[in-house]
Amino acid sequence: MDNSPNDEEPPADTSYTIEAAFPELEFTRPVDLQHPGDGSDRLFVVEQRGIISVFPNDPSIQNATTFLDIEDQVDDSGNEEGLLGLAFHPNYENNGYFYVNYTTPDSTTHISRFQVSSGDANQAEVSSEEVLLSFDQPFGNHNGGQVSFGPDGYLYIAVGDGGSGGDPEGNGQDRTTLLGTILRIDVDSQENGQNYGIPDDNPFAGNEEGYREEIYAYGLRNVWRFSFDPATDQLWAGDVGQVSYEEIDIVENGGNYGWNIMEGMHCFSPETGCDQSGLELPIWEYGRNQGVSVTGGFVYRGPSLPGLEGTYIYADYASGLIWSLDFSDMENPENTELIDTDVNISSFGVDADNELYICAFDGKIYRIAAE
Repeated sequence: MDNSPNDEEPPADTSYTIEAAFPELEFTRPVDLQHPGDGSDRLFVVEQRGIISVFPNDPSIQNATTFLDIEDQVDDSGNEEGLLGLAFHPNYENNGYFYVNYTTPDSTTHISRFQVSSGDANQAEVSSEEVLLSFDQPFGNHNGGQVSFGPDGYLYIAVGDGGSGGDPEGNGQDRTTLLGTILRIDVDSQENGQNYGIPDDNPFAGNEEGYREEIYAYGLRNVWRFSFDPATDQLWAGDVGQVSYEEIDIVENGGNYGWNIMEGMHCFSPETGCDQSGLELPIWEYGRNQGVSVTGGFVYRGPSLPGLEGTYIYADYASGLIWSLDFSDMENPENTELIDTDVNISSFGVDADNELYICAFDGKIYRIAAE
C-alpha cells in the first residue's frame, strides 16, 4: 500500500523549520493536542494547570473557548504533575465521552471519563466525571500522562515508574503494580466491580500470580508520549531515560522493555546484574550530547510534508532538537536531525488529516514547514 500523497519526491536537501500554526493563540504550558474525530475540524489543547481549550482548525483564529476547567481538582505543583492527557472515545460523535489523565492534590492519578454538554459542543459537563481508575504516585515525578485509544478500540494509558531516581521501589519489573507500564482497558464494559473491563488478550488476563491484568507492556521508566501509526497500527513510545540515554520503542503486547535492568540499550547497574533474557531493547537511543528528555511523537502521515512521509518525528524537551527516524530498514534505522529549535517541546499532536502539530512551553502551537 502506497501511503505517499503524491508521486513526486521532494529534493533530498529539503530543510525544515517550525512556525506558529495559530499565531493569535497562546496557552499556559500546553501538554497535549487532540482532535475529536467527529468531522467538526476542531482542535483541543490541554494545559497542564487543568484547562482544555477548543477552537476551529483555522490559522487565523483569534480566540479559543474553554471546554473543560478542572483546575481546582488538579495538582500541577510538580513539573511532571497536572492535567496530562486527553483522549476522545472512538464513538465520540454519538456518545460525547472523553477521557483525561490528571494528578490530584493527594498525589493520586485519576483516569476519568467526562461527557460533552448536550446543548453545547464546545462545553464539557464538569459534573459528569466518572473516575475509571486511580493509583497512587509515590513521588512527584514520572507520572506518564498519555491516554489514547488504539485501533482495537481499547484505551491505552502510560504510567511512569513512580518517580525519584533509579526506580527505588523496583516498579519497572514488578507486574503486581500498575507503575512502570502501558495499560490497556476496555472502557465499554464493567467487570469485577470496576468501571472498565480487561481485554481477553491482555498478557496477564486471568493470571493467578497476582499480576495486574490491566498491563499491556512493562519495564518502562516514564513514557510521557506514545502514538499509533495509522498505516501499520504500531505503537510508538518515547521513554525518558535516567542519566545517560533516551529511547524510542515499538511497544508490543506483553513486552518487557527493560527498566531498571537496562537504560536504553545499556546495562543500568551492571554491579547488580544485567540479565537481558526476554527483554525488548529500543529501536533507537540517543545520549546526553543531544538531549535529556525525549518527547515521543508520531509517524508522519500528513499531506503537506511528503519528504517526511512514513518517518517517526520526535523531539527532546530540553535541547529543542527535532528528528525524523526512518525505519524502513528496521535493522538499520536512519535518524536525521530536522530542526534545532529554541523552544521546550512538550508534546506532538495531529489533526483529522494527520497533519502534525507541536506543543511548546512558550505557549505556542507550532507546525513543521519546509523551507
